[in-house]
Amino acid sequence: MNPLLQVSKLRLSYPGRGFRSAAPEVLRGVSLDIAPGETVGLVGESGSGKTTLGRAVLGLAAPTSGSITFDGNDITAASQRERRKLARDIQVVFQDPYTSLNPALQIADILSEPLIAQGQKPADARRSVTALLDKVGLPADSAARYPREFSGGQRQRIAIARALALQPRLIVCDEPVSALDLTTQARILDLLIDLQRETGVAYLFITHDLSVVRHISHRIAVMFRGELVETGPTAQVTEEPESNYTRRLVLASPTADPDRQRQRREARRMLSHSASTT
Repeated sequence: MNPLLQVSKLRLSYPGRGFRSAAPEVLRGVSLDIAPGETVGLVGESGSGKTTLGRAVLGLAAPTSGSITFDGNDITAASQRERRKLARDIQVVFQDPYTSLNPALQIADILSEPLIAQGQKPADARRSVTALLDKVGLPADSAARYPREFSGGQRQRIAIARALALQPRLIVCDEPVSALDLTTQARILDLLIDLQRETGVAYLFITHDLSVVRHISHRIAVMFRGELVETGPTAQVTEEPESNYTRRLVLASPTADPDRQRQRREARRMLSHSASTT
């Protein structure tokens, strides 16, 4: 099966702060692919470059070299007009459900806005809102309410409904559950899994939490300092990691068992000591 999204040898630098300062390279030759209907979890610590990769796929950050191909078409340097067309196929769910929704708009306006922007008549777009709310498990009367009237988990469901409005083939999920409590996290992850089974949408799921990507991903890619250090099936990467960095991430994942947590801390300490002496 041909990949839906293919990132090849992507490099990206941001301008330096001073007049003569060198441009720091955030992505260093990253290659990644996602098949139709697949979830690839992109995991790494803060500053690893994972969000920058997501922004590059969305056209919000311009690569310095390499290529991004979607459904066989090179979109690396797509124009604004081409990006508007791509919005039908590539959508995003941002991290913070409190700031990603316009507080001045009712939910009906938020959900119908992308449909109208793509040429749908306002009346037809409004009729689609009820179906979208039902798809993410919210009552129809939510349409007449404002974002402030919902909890964090409910707001993220609304953000997911907005991303689904155009029936995209790929959704970039940038830390979509990190601002939520653990119970709500589990519900949102289960919702994303159910929606994928129903619609066949693919996800690039960006997070710092290995336990989260273990729950939702078919494959995991681990990023460290702008490079992918390990990629493979979820079970392989989380249970038998090849990279020392991945091993440290696995050992850093919290567990409810205090004895196991103590063992993990000791193993992480030994791994860090071994790395510092080699």
